[in-house]
Amino acid sequence: MSIAILAAESFADMARETGETFGFNVWLFLSQVISFTIVALLLRAFAYKPIQKVLEERRQRIEEGQLNAEKIRQQLAEAEQRHAEILAKANEQAQKMIDEARQSAGVLADRKQQEAVAAAEQIMAKAREASAIEHERTMSDLKRELGRLVVETTAKVTGKVLTPDDQKRLQEEANRQLAS
Repeated sequence: MSIAILAAESFADMARETGETFGFNVWLFLSQVISFTIVALLLRAFAYKPIQKVLEERRQRIEEGQLNAEKIRQQLAEAEQRHAEILAKANEQAQKMIDEARQSAGVLADRKQQEAVAAAEQIMAKAREASAIEHERTMSDLKRELGRLVVETTAKVTGKVLTPDDQKRLQEEANRQLAS
């Protein structure tokens, strides 16, 4: 045990001599440790936490933008489905009218049959036209909304105000991607 005590004393003497050689001051060292701790705590409170908050808000905005884009995709799919349903219904009705006209062909003269077929085709043409107009209107609304959301999301994510030229360019890019 005495060897261990001697070794410890020898180490302590050596440390003290090294400290004296290099000008080590315990009070100066402790004041620097305390200063560093205070600066670290201030940086954590006034720099790190606000930066973390800003990053979290930005992440949430990006997530909202992605949710909005997904919602627009769903609305577009629903609009296309409605378009297909309207077209199918119109085709079904037109086919039904054509079939009825053919059944009554034996009873009615050829002239009456031609009038019924013409009316059915006219209804089918009108239904297709109405369906196409509805589809165009829906696509236009969705493109405009998608463009607005892209511009809004881009402005939020980048944190800057977009010029009208930037907004127009982003809307056109979104419309091109939506069309392809």
